[in-house]
Amino acid sequence: MNRGKWLVRFAFLVMAIFLVGCGTGSKNGSTGDTGDAAEAGGKKKLIVGTDATYAPMEYMDEKGNIVGIDIDIVKAVAEAAGVEVEFRNYGWDPLFPAVNNGEVDFAVSSITINEERKESFDFSDPYYIASQLILVPEDSDVESFQDLKDKRVTVQNGTTGHIVVQGLQGDTSSKILAAETMPLAIGEMINGNADASVGDNVVMIDYQKSNPKVKLKAVEDDSFEKEYYGLMVKKGNQEVLDILNEGIKKIKENGKLKEITGFDVE
Repeated sequence: MNRGKWLVRFAFLVMAIFLVGCGTGSKNGSTGDTGDAAEAGGKKKLIVGTDATYAPMEYMDEKGNIVGIDIDIVKAVAEAAGVEVEFRNYGWDPLFPAVNNGEVDFAVSSITINEERKESFDFSDPYYIASQLILVPEDSDVESFQDLKDKRVTVQNGTTGHIVVQGLQGDTSSKILAAETMPLAIGEMINGNADASVGDNVVMIDYQKSNPKVKLKAVEDDSFEKEYYGLMVKKGNQEVLDILNEGIKKIKENGKLKEITGFDVE
């Protein structure tokens, strides 16, 4: 082999080694298999869906941020479990398919754990306790849940408030007015289109406090059972469920959950 041919081959060999090295570096530097973990500074990121119309649990503040008790709880759970979270506002009805088709990793939206929902979704351990509450005009003669048997009642569509009123009046009752959000449901009652509204106690009480000029009264009823909120996960997604339960367990033990809610959760 003469010197000229040897130098040409040597040059090609150096170039090949250089290109292979660059290619390997590019592959390792990509985020194809790290995704959200890279965006979250090395932590796993979970996308969280919610219906931000349910103050004080989840709602939009003046700056357009999703805030509320549920949001604070999820942030505490994420910190305790060592993950990042990103919240997205879906609305109530679209929230369930968003979890089911994997658009979000889980949902938080004051979602009561019940047997019907457990058929389609998995739930974390309970993190909040609530019950239903009746809201009526101040001069209403309604004193109990049974008094709503023949009354026009507004509820938020698909909620447990909707379910309990259907249990009283029947699933196809024309006197049940189901609105897209709880504020709309209460508004319908205030405008005279219904005699009462039924919804989660924490939301109804907050509405009264936030609207002191609206003359309303709350009616409690012992027939309403305790309801336990859970974080809703796609059926079979054990990885996310384990992460959430780990975080919930830790914030129950360290007192952070009680600090946020004001009471112990069983």
